[in-house]
Amino acid sequence: MGSSGSGTGRHRSGRYIEAERHNKKWKERNVTSQVSVKEIKQFLSDILEPRKLVKVINKRENRLEKMKSHHKLRMKGFQYKDLSKRHKNYLKEQAKKMFTDEGDQLFKMGMKILQQSKSQKQKAEAYILLAKAADMGHLKAMEKVADALLFGNSGMQNVPAAIQLYKSLAKEGSYKAQNALGFLSSYGIGMEYNQAKALIYYTFGSAGGSIMSQMILGYRYFSGINVLQDCEVALRYYKKVADYIADNLEKGGGIPVEKVRLAERPENLSSNSEILDWEIYQYYRFLAERGDVQIQVSLGQLHLMGRKGLAQDYYKALYYFLKAAKAGSANAMAFIGKMYLDGNDAAPQNNATAFKYFSMAARKGNAIGLHGLGLLYFYGKGVPVNYTEALKYFRKAAEKGWPNAQFQLGFMYYSGFGLWKDYKLAFKYFYLASQSGQPLAIYYLAEMYATGTGVLRSCRAAVELYKGVCELGHWAEKFLTAYFAYKDGDIDASLVQYALLAEMGYEVAQSNSAFILESKKAKVIEKAKVYPMALLLWNRAAIQGNAFARVKIGDYYYYGYGTKKDYQAAATHYSIAVDKHQSAQAMFNLAYMHEHGLGIAKDIHMARRLYDMAAQTSPDAHLPALFALLKMETLHLLQDVLFLNNVSCEQFTTSWKWTESDHTLSLYWDVLAIVLIVAVLIVLLRNHVG
Repeated sequence: MGSSGSGTGRHRSGRYIEAERHNKKWKERNVTSQVSVKEIKQFLSDILEPRKLVKVINKRENRLEKMKSHHKLRMKGFQYKDLSKRHKNYLKEQAKKMFTDEGDQLFKMGMKILQQSKSQKQKAEAYILLAKAADMGHLKAMEKVADALLFGNSGMQNVPAAIQLYKSLAKEGSYKAQNALGFLSSYGIGMEYNQAKALIYYTFGSAGGSIMSQMILGYRYFSGINVLQDCEVALRYYKKVADYIADNLEKGGGIPVEKVRLAERPENLSSNSEILDWEIYQYYRFLAERGDVQIQVSLGQLHLMGRKGLAQDYYKALYYFLKAAKAGSANAMAFIGKMYLDGNDAAPQNNATAFKYFSMAARKGNAIGLHGLGLLYFYGKGVPVNYTEALKYFRKAAEKGWPNAQFQLGFMYYSGFGLWKDYKLAFKYFYLASQSGQPLAIYYLAEMYATGTGVLRSCRAAVELYKGVCELGHWAEKFLTAYFAYKDGDIDASLVQYALLAEMGYEVAQSNSAFILESKKAKVIEKAKVYPMALLLWNRAAIQGNAFARVKIGDYYYYGYGTKKDYQAAATHYSIAVDKHQSAQAMFNLAYMHEHGLGIAKDIHMARRLYDMAAQTSPDAHLPALFALLKMETLHLLQDVLFLNNVSCEQFTTSWKWTESDHTLSLYWDVLAIVLIVAVLIVLLRNHVG
């Protein structure tokens, strides 16, 4: 395991120089080229013109007919012995050629460029190759091009063309096409809004192996969306998807998910904590180069995982970790150990190097380093398998609160590796790790609830946990692409991507889709369907615990957006938002309804109390609540004065009731009253200063 000090030093310095060279190369990289993105998009639009798509589809269908006829000839060859061997071989060669033609090569080249692309231009070039492969009738290329046309990849959104391709692909049994057609039917995007058809498409897609269809059906059966609510059926669908995700996670796969809420204030959206702003990133780089160790480690982690909107870049990650490790950072040492344990382009897999860096970090009491040593002993990487040693290191790391170590402890007790099985202790450690979001711990907790292992069986608890694991699938990448499309002003592309995620049960995507719809900027959905669809999505988000969505539903019923005006229903939803979420906005709205007796009994005392609660709950509600209280108290003071003086009391009351009966006039009256109060306050303040 060991090596000479000078050899280790040369190895370390060589890696550092290589990482630094890559970092400099990245800084100096010129993104300009001879072919512009605009020209590429024009080329793609020419290839994917609807008339040419018909030719592509016809070409594909003609090839299928030829294959059938060749198959018939081969069958005749078996029946009639007079067919020569040469002709049989010729038929075999022709069939083989159809599967290994130029289209297949173009598809592979296009996919390789697409996976390695770091710029829009490179992605557009990849789609040119995929479009050419699709033009030759390549099935997978057609699926990729259809997805690009639907979701607006590289700015080439064309929903009618996408639908045309999907329908052709569905005839050939493409489960991806079945899923896409189900999604489009469920929203009425480019197709008839038909939930029954959507369910059929999803069912066929699921049967064909579509993970996304299975997740959608799991969500629908769990929530009772256009089907009878059935937890057990939902459990079966969600488990299939969760098994797939957990398998990827165990192999080191899985992606972090950044979920930006568009409903936040515009000034917060540009500097959202989920996405790292480019100017802030440049500032962090400046600090890292100046020797800020904490920033170096943070940037290393961001590039290692591909977080906050930054691309995954192992060379940059290693560059920053090495700088921080040189300054004595135990975290950086541990992360370098992890990179060598997993293996990548910048740090090829090397157990000895991983052991060295984990040991350096562990000697400083670092939890990640201790966990790393535990992994080496658990799997026998570079050292003999030793469960006792692994257990010792996992315990030390778990005591320091490292969730991955807590999961490993739980897994050892669950599986009985090196000790007796103990499901209660397994549950304890899985639960501790799950509180920090450790995905595999959540998965095994779901397994325990689903089977009743070590805990009372609970279908609902299992489904909710499986759902959390399922939401880590690769499709969650669309949160980033949808967000950037929205920021770039491509509203339709953003909406379609958020809408698909919403259909899969992501609460953030449901509220984002509703937010975009009610902005009335999207064109892919008919105007008449905008508010009803937005209300449906706000409702789904509210059921999943979104307080803002619950208030929105109340607003829709109050103003009659996408439904009939219903003050009673509005008051009900505002009450839920107050009771469950302590929403200041809901308190204010409910106070106003109590003040004027809209949908609920008129109750001035309750209105006063709710206005006070709103002001105490949120600083933003202080001023509106103050003015509302002043207005309410002023009006009641006027009523009392008029009543005591017996001057036109009946006339005032009649006028007041008439004003309340017209909602528009009531709004104007409130504004007028507030303006008068403000004017009086200004006069009093001036007199006081004078």
